[in-house]
Amino acid sequence: MSDSKKFASLTIGDKTLELPIYSPTEGPDVIDIRKLYAQGDVFTYDPGFTSTAACDSTITYIDGAAGILLHRGYTIGELTEKSHYLEVCYLLLNGELPSAEELEHFEYRITRHTMLHEQMMNFFRGFRRDAHPMAIMTGVVGAMSAFYHDSLDITDPQQREVASVRMISKMPTIAAMAFKYSKGQPFVYPSNDLDFASNFLRMCFATPVEEYEVDPILSRAMDRIFTLHADHEQNASTSTVRLAGSSGANPFACIAAGIACLWGPTHGGANQACLEMLEEIGTVDRIPEYIARAKDKNDSFRLMGFGHRVYKNFDPRAVVLKENADEVLELLGIENNPKLQVAKALEAAALEDPYFKEKKLFPNVDFYSGIILEAMGFPTSMFTPIFALSRTVGWIAQWKEMLDDPQLKIGRPRQLYQGESQRDYVDVEDR
Repeated sequence: MSDSKKFASLTIGDKTLELPIYSPTEGPDVIDIRKLYAQGDVFTYDPGFTSTAACDSTITYIDGAAGILLHRGYTIGELTEKSHYLEVCYLLLNGELPSAEELEHFEYRITRHTMLHEQMMNFFRGFRRDAHPMAIMTGVVGAMSAFYHDSLDITDPQQREVASVRMISKMPTIAAMAFKYSKGQPFVYPSNDLDFASNFLRMCFATPVEEYEVDPILSRAMDRIFTLHADHEQNASTSTVRLAGSSGANPFACIAAGIACLWGPTHGGANQACLEMLEEIGTVDRIPEYIARAKDKNDSFRLMGFGHRVYKNFDPRAVVLKENADEVLELLGIENNPKLQVAKALEAAALEDPYFKEKKLFPNVDFYSGIILEAMGFPTSMFTPIFALSRTVGWIAQWKEMLDDPQLKIGRPRQLYQGESQRDYVDVEDR
């Protein structure tokens, strides 16, 4: 961090503090409050950390008002149009786009690390058949630390690199096996002949008695879903990974913590909530009723998949994914799927409604990703696991960046205590 040439003055009683102000390459200035407690004997109060920068980062930048998402300076639109998921993985991990030789080597390493240790199959069989795939993924990823002892030392750059490759390559296999287990079908091992997205689709939908031929349109859509979810700055799950990592926890434990956080319905479960809403609406003729309910402040109903916590205009990822949604639905058809019919009609109705235009409640990435995954044949319980395997590279990139930060400290937020002051203990017979 460069030396600050600007300062903010804060007066507390008869004391005035000079707090450094730093200017990032993009985004608003940041006031450095690290010495606020030591010099002013006060804390700041920021529930949800919505106005607090907890780290330096060079990975991802978001301008929610303008609808901008950059990975290492490249727009998400350009990356999804011209690149693919594994190249974006390399970019996030290393800071620059790879040469042709570097990309070939990276893809080779990922492809040949997709198999799991065979004894890990016992972990899957230890879960109930109706276990949520996210529960399985959380447990299995955490258990990787019991199998891969040669990549647990976070002080060794080589071990960090090996752990990174293992998690990126094996996460699709874990997610696909969780899916197969929930369906009562045998596991399908990965194939080195397929690209990353096609391999995942085959592991999910092939069976020993019938091979699954991956359609290029579906593979491209799957790859874009992976790419669009690869990283999203300091969100809840990424912050969880960083917080866990700040204690020195091993990489598998840190990523398992991120998966657990992502499971929440207001984070990674948003696209599942969107499809559940479409199921509740049921038929196209009921859309006006639900749009009216969404406008009613006294009604608890909300349109899921519209608007975004960060993007106050439009979600740039949704703009990209809408094209893929149209292609997938044209390929697979929506005539026999009432849920997808409702989705297309709801999208059209909302985009034409002045209320939603005024409030800038546009369909977001969760809306379109849910539609695509539903059309492909994934149940809603698999939406968040797919999100998790996509986001793994972002978590790892953020985790590695944090470990290289000379200012790294174990995370320790403070609080605004509202409980009782010190009081005397009363013996039970006197209460």
